[in-house]
Amino acid sequence: MTHRIMLQERDAEGQKGRRRFLKGAGLAGIAGAATIAMPNVSRAETATLKMQGAWGAQDIFNEMAVEYVDRVNKMAGNRLKIEYLISGSVVKAFSLQDAVSDGVLDAGHWVAAYWYGKHKAASFFGTSPCWGWTANQGLAWIHKGGGKELYADLMRDVLGLNIVGFFAMPMPTQPLGWFKKPVKTVDDLQGLKYRTVGLAADVMQQMGMAVAQLPGGEILPAMERGVIDAFEYNNPTSDRRFGAQDVAKNYMMSSYHQATEYFEIMFNKDRFEALPDEHKAIIEHAAEAASTANMATAYDNYSSDLQWLKTDGGVDVQRTSQDILDAQLKAWDVVMEGLVQDPVIAKIVESQKAWAKRVAYYELYNSGDYKLAYQHYFGDLGF
Repeated sequence: MTHRIMLQERDAEGQKGRRRFLKGAGLAGIAGAATIAMPNVSRAETATLKMQGAWGAQDIFNEMAVEYVDRVNKMAGNRLKIEYLISGSVVKAFSLQDAVSDGVLDAGHWVAAYWYGKHKAASFFGTSPCWGWTANQGLAWIHKGGGKELYADLMRDVLGLNIVGFFAMPMPTQPLGWFKKPVKTVDDLQGLKYRTVGLAADVMQQMGMAVAQLPGGEILPAMERGVIDAFEYNNPTSDRRFGAQDVAKNYMMSSYHQATEYFEIMFNKDRFEALPDEHKAIIEHAAEAASTANMATAYDNYSSDLQWLKTDGGVDVQRTSQDILDAQLKAWDVVMEGLVQDPVIAKIVESQKAWAKRVAYYELYNSGDYKLAYQHYFGDLGF
């Protein structure tokens, strides 16, 4: 009786072992089959998107656009690829939004101020008033303060555009710009023909300037022909590369006309929504990664080129006077009185101001005196 029980137990144990073996072998077979099949699936799902930028071939913004594209392509492997084209390859810079919405292009890389002509709310997703916040805090508003939802509402419900957009690169304050003659006071600005874009156009007009909104590639020819007397673009590197120092020698740093801005990376909504979820995630989160890469590229180049302009470029670089800065804030107040009559803009402004009041307060209250620390180590700044 005992012997029979022992045999039964041994047989049961053997059956369990065989089941474990067969189960393991089955899993191994499944894993092997998956390993063999996956490359075929990847090749079958490969998608290629055509993106055009709004930037000329030599503009540092092209490099920043490529930093975004490279991150998408590397994270996606061979299953998703963005082909990047420079400005004018398919459409002119200011026609980029329509081309993406209509499906002529799959994607575009530019700034929201460039479609300001369709709705002035565009400028609040880049060149908004300076609420005391930085571009980093403004980009945080887009991500966490309700900005991306307001942007989506504007695109879908107000403008009826077939676009999904993401934002990257909290840009440093843009200089007041380049002038043929020195400008010290608001009186020096009166009647000047000046290039800018977005809400900055309204602000500078309020200050007595005649404003022309031109894409980057048209600025220097306009200066040379006398169509404009002065201009701003964005930063010392872009300015140097397209030869600003050859048409003007007075460069004014600091301004409230465009104290914040970000790249808008837009995709045709139908094309985007047809992608697998993992590709959508890569496209979205690569914008966040590009922000870090873009800022590193900016700080390295902008600082070096500012020094070159002051020395080798023979440019008189000065900080914008307090008189002009004060006048800009007052001009913003006047411009905003009219703009907030639009309910769409009023809603955006309410959201931005609530965010800035809380977030900028924290930053201002907490931040060290960076100017004091700089002067401690490197001496007087000269302003």
